[in-house]
Amino acid sequence: MSETLESLNPIDALLAKSPREPGAASGTRHDWSAFEIVALLNSPLLDLVDEARDIHRQFHADGQVQLASLLSIKTGACPEDCKYCPQSAHYTKKTGLERETLLDVDDVLSKARIAKDAGATRFCMGAAWREVKDGEAFDAVLAMVRGVRDLDMEACVTLGMLSEEQAARLADAGLTAYNHNLDTSPEFYSEIITTRTYQDRLDTLDNVRSAGMQICCGGIIGMGETVEDRARLLQTLATLDPHPESVPINALVPVPGTPLEDQTPVDPLELVRMVATARILMPTSFVRLSAGRSSLTREAQILCFLAGANSIFYGDKLLTTENNDVDDDLALIADAGLRVKACSA
Repeated sequence: MSETLESLNPIDALLAKSPREPGAASGTRHDWSAFEIVALLNSPLLDLVDEARDIHRQFHADGQVQLASLLSIKTGACPEDCKYCPQSAHYTKKTGLERETLLDVDDVLSKARIAKDAGATRFCMGAAWREVKDGEAFDAVLAMVRGVRDLDMEACVTLGMLSEEQAARLADAGLTAYNHNLDTSPEFYSEIITTRTYQDRLDTLDNVRSAGMQICCGGIIGMGETVEDRARLLQTLATLDPHPESVPINALVPVPGTPLEDQTPVDPLELVRMVATARILMPTSFVRLSAGRSSLTREAQILCFLAGANSIFYGDKLLTTENNDVDDDLALIADAGLRVKACSA
């Protein structure tokens, strides 16, 4: 296979197949093969970044970064066994993370106002549930969504699996986007999660799209997967039609007490490669630098922006893991000559 990959120039192949006109969303590809994506991920880094940068300029206002704030509205005691997650009830004795009940609606909206005042234009709310269950808690989430939208912010939630009817109720409340990550490739998935299937996740994405909402869907690198696994994750996302409007790219944050606590940190350049390849495959999507960003140098983050990242999670915490300092982020954005994207809610 290596000899064949060496004979393939993935950048030249891309130039021949992909649209070159600004904003030509209708010409984006949805037929990427895993072979092509592996070739892209293995391309010479500067060539890969150059092509990603060129595509980014065609489809997005150059220099704009969307700031999204993420709040855990219900923490811990999740029945899923995701090996990276300290919120899993399977690892609570080792992680020491205590269960917290669903936050009060007014408390959540107060935090949304603070995030807006700090510059965030999207407010994301995460509940550690396996699936959405109708009742008082879900009604409270719907009220949170309506309240965030009344603040003229984009609203996103991640609540686990949901039915068509529940997706419709979220859409009626005004939800902008639903986050439901695939995490990794279909082949590697069972090494990370056994309590729900890959198809379960895809079915939820179908329900979200059928309700007319945007999809926020990405994955995590650094969990022991191969380059082929990374390619298959990106292939699954890039063959969705339409592409997810937002694609979070996470680097594993090894949490003591979880099964992946001893994983070797990802090389920052591998994150750059994922960002650049995601940008090439999904030109119109927002590619969001997510978990793991706090371990990157300023230079590595700027290289990710150069490679096509145009959104970050903004605030001192991502659910239960630490994130970059707000003032440091604003300074980085200014020093890089970037500017904050206005809300499109």
